[in-house]
Amino acid sequence: MDYQYITIPDQISISEIEHNNYCLTPSKYSAFHPNANVNFEPLNSLVSESSSKKKIVKKERYFYSEIGDIEISTGEVDGKEFWGIDIPSENPKIVKQNDILLSTVRTYRGGIGFMCFNKKNSVCSPALTVIREVSPVITKEYLLSILRTPFFIEQIFGFQNKGMYPRLDKSAMKYILIPIPKRKEIIEYITILTKAIVNKEKLIKERHNSILKKIENELTSNQKSSQFKFDFPTLNELIETGRLDTHLYQKKFKETDFLIKNYSHGYQTIYDYGFALSRGQNLQVSNIGDSIYSTDYHPNFYTLMLPKFLSKYGTVDTVKYLGNPKDLKTLKKGDLIFGAEGFEKGRSIVIIEEKERTITNIHGITIQQEEHDVVKAVFIKCFLDYLRNKGIIDLFAVGGNGGSLAQKYWDYIPFPKFGRNKQLEIALLYHNDKIKYETTTCCNIETFIQIDNDYNKTAGIYELDKTAKLLKEKLNQAIDDIVNDKQVDITFDLSCTK
Repeated sequence: MDYQYITIPDQISISEIEHNNYCLTPSKYSAFHPNANVNFEPLNSLVSESSSKKKIVKKERYFYSEIGDIEISTGEVDGKEFWGIDIPSENPKIVKQNDILLSTVRTYRGGIGFMCFNKKNSVCSPALTVIREVSPVITKEYLLSILRTPFFIEQIFGFQNKGMYPRLDKSAMKYILIPIPKRKEIIEYITILTKAIVNKEKLIKERHNSILKKIENELTSNQKSSQFKFDFPTLNELIETGRLDTHLYQKKFKETDFLIKNYSHGYQTIYDYGFALSRGQNLQVSNIGDSIYSTDYHPNFYTLMLPKFLSKYGTVDTVKYLGNPKDLKTLKKGDLIFGAEGFEKGRSIVIIEEKERTITNIHGITIQQEEHDVVKAVFIKCFLDYLRNKGIIDLFAVGGNGGSLAQKYWDYIPFPKFGRNKQLEIALLYHNDKIKYETTTCCNIETFIQIDNDYNKTAGIYELDKTAKLLKEKLNQAIDDIVNDKQVDITFDLSCTK
């Protein structure tokens, strides 16, 4: 791991070894050194932890979140609904909208979340620290932004013995340092950027849910007169399918399959829609030779857009690059990447902008078309999201470890013949190329939020994610300047983002 704030010595002395009782554990010799010119306050003096518990009623429904429900890349807090009798914890904590949730176990993994939504009977695992109130010298958004940076994560590494998993319990909070800028304007600037980012991530989830609802409404509102009736598979059905190791005969699958095939405007396969399927680039050394992998951009490197880097909303959580001299299989505008394997299969993304040297790997299916019709590609992507949300993608798959949806089974997947206007209506929730994000040097703390909110009203998931990432770059640069005692450039001009 490359540290920004932890110092690792090149050599150690005999006296240091003696001082540490001849222990050679690396953590005994590496150290976290904050800038002496910056004002720091311990975390425990800035926050009030909420430890109130929920008395569970067995017959009521609860929205329960645990450590794994915090999305590392965005801080989004998800969860699952349970009846009270089935809640995984006997002593869950109460969670409210705008709470900050911190994982106390393996905090270094970045389990820091923000509860955006107001969920009835929302509770969480006791292994999460709930922060509801903060000191007036900062804001909750400012604190959240600091906690979601390497500056915080490396402190967890720095003050704990690495013989055990670093964790953030109550007694450790007094050792966590939070920088307090001398100018309140800087805190306000960080707060506004964080609010904008959190709002965009909240809207991404809302747009995604709207897509699923629009597809469901279009299907259910335009059904033929036939009524669904579940029957066990016939011999002819077994022969036609040619499979016994499948979930395609169960009621859950047949209900959704009927809903699509009973659509009044008909259905067709993905091939009828004009798409062709192929596997992504095989990146094994035996196939392409030696490669250089990097997290930093380099000219002439390929951009890796792997299925495991995709979110369920069709955005990219991680970017990596590959250096290879060969002419590899690249993606074009209007192509789709579909994750076909594993427990997270079904995640997909559309190549919206023409990009050079973008590739995926063999674990992804590339769905391509000669027309490069982005609207049609986005609709197909959104309908695949609908099937994934229904659990149908999992039912198509075969094999262990989450299974695999091989190309030969795509003939079984029906796609409804939505009209062009309906496809466009759905696609606009994912991508709207008619708007521009214009925040210039004349945009300031007083005007930015309104300009940003106006843009968000018609922005699709793609645009919301793209602008959120640009704002994150500015936010991370500002925080790095704060902790290193550098001048913070208060600007909203994204054209000068570093």
